[in-house]
Amino acid sequence: MSNHSVYNSIAKKVPGLAVLTLLLCSACTPDASEKAGQNSRELLVYCSEGSPDGFNPQLVTSGTSYDATANIIYNQLVTYRPGTTEIAPSLAKSWRISNDGLRYTFNLRKDVAFHGSQIFTPSRPMNADDVLFSFNRQRLRSHPYHGISGGRYPYFTAQSLDQLIKDIRKTGEHQVQFVLSRPESPFLSILATPFASVLSAEYAEQLNRLRHPEWIDSKPIGTGPFRFERYEPDAYIRYKRFDNYFADTKRVKNLVFAITPDAAMRFARFSAGECDLMSYPLPVHLKVAQKNDLKIVQTPGLNVAYWAFNTEKPPFDDEKVRRALTMAIDREAILQTVYDRQASLATNPIPPSSWAYNQDINKITFSKRKALELLRDAGYANGFSIDIWAMPIQRAYNPNARKMAEMIQQDLADINVDARIITYEWGTFLARVAQGQHHSVLLGWNADNADPNNFFTPLLSCSSAVSGNNYSKWCDKEFDRLILKARTLSEQPVRKRYYDEAQKIFKQQAPWLTIAHANNSVLVQPNISGLIISPIGNINFEGVTISKPDPTTRVLPQKEAD
Repeated sequence: MSNHSVYNSIAKKVPGLAVLTLLLCSACTPDASEKAGQNSRELLVYCSEGSPDGFNPQLVTSGTSYDATANIIYNQLVTYRPGTTEIAPSLAKSWRISNDGLRYTFNLRKDVAFHGSQIFTPSRPMNADDVLFSFNRQRLRSHPYHGISGGRYPYFTAQSLDQLIKDIRKTGEHQVQFVLSRPESPFLSILATPFASVLSAEYAEQLNRLRHPEWIDSKPIGTGPFRFERYEPDAYIRYKRFDNYFADTKRVKNLVFAITPDAAMRFARFSAGECDLMSYPLPVHLKVAQKNDLKIVQTPGLNVAYWAFNTEKPPFDDEKVRRALTMAIDREAILQTVYDRQASLATNPIPPSSWAYNQDINKITFSKRKALELLRDAGYANGFSIDIWAMPIQRAYNPNARKMAEMIQQDLADINVDARIITYEWGTFLARVAQGQHHSVLLGWNADNADPNNFFTPLLSCSSAVSGNNYSKWCDKEFDRLILKARTLSEQPVRKRYYDEAQKIFKQQAPWLTIAHANNSVLVQPNISGLIISPIGNINFEGVTISKPDPTTRVLPQKEAD
């Protein structure tokens, strides 16, 4: 069966897909179309959902940017074993922790090469100087690179690492020691997150001599399995296999991100064989795939979708208003329409799979009558007007933010609240939300690690409200005290007691409406093997191989193609 027949068959099942065919050829990047022109086993094309807002994971927080950088171009000191949340060695081959929990000493590998480029040829392997450069740039305002590219390090700041890390010492050419101001139970997990990627200090020195220090963030040099080749905004990213990579893993020669923000277009390109992998399929795509035995790689997600209220702006500075709006939204209808029931309703800011989840928190009550009563008590009997900012890309936790915003808009109209929907290009959207320009925003979070602190501190702490991912701008001192105390303890049952209390405060104060927890899914062509998605949503392209397509393989059964 031809790709054309495959596409026509699927187009009948997905409304609007046929119209997109007219745009398909003009939207194709050279990278997607060249698939037929070279050894297909040497080129892996990944249809991604959006353009990254940067190529240095120290400076960004979006999963789209992390996918394009952290596990491809860079490495961290520690990582996760594929498909798990178990900490494993990476740039550090071993480590030890002092008895008081204040000193972490890492022994670095001695054989780690940095990438090269047209403007940079490394003269040495990675060493302790590179680790100090990468962390001190974020930590020290006096560091010569701290202010480059804006001087904003949202994840580092949101985790209060400038206060936690007291010192970083070079204790040998291939050994570094982190000295903490207090014990920090999730510290190793924190070091496995994308912001902790190690950059080249030698490259930074070279760029200073060229008087272009900012290139370190746009022309990236790392130690990862692929080196950066070229980026065409809103079109594609090219990577080339790094043959001097320290880990002995199978990798294709060429990797291309074919940037395709529209999910229906991604599915069309995947169906036509232009993409080997497709990110963030919509529920309707998964339904078609399941019906026709297409290959889906899926894992339960450590994530949450939410509607955050900017508590610095009236009327969201009033707890009663926030609670009223959480009661006014029919989340069951959202689960049906937006997620096609392929997600679960969220009660807490952390998923039920977390050991810190408070089972005793009552589920959110849907009652427009009670919502109206609360608004009258708050002095808003006649309602008010707000903006709902809807993110422009699809993620596992929210496959269609625009549709979700429209459904919320309709529910709010029933309680005399007039809502206007706003969106921007992804990078602009994130920048404006970070500046607090929004009234409310539909967003979500894929955990960077399995520790519950990864939800509480980046998303809801006071420090993150100043510079981070706390887009509700909510700062509750007692909540902050509880989550900080939990971080300093090592005994899980004791930590859980603090997190239980914090979740009670969150529910009462309602800085968000928690919406859903969803699976992470990728559509995969039949001749692709070795793809692993971690529980935290990261895609690992190491180990992915492409076999020669079987001429008898069909994407859809022949009877449906006819």
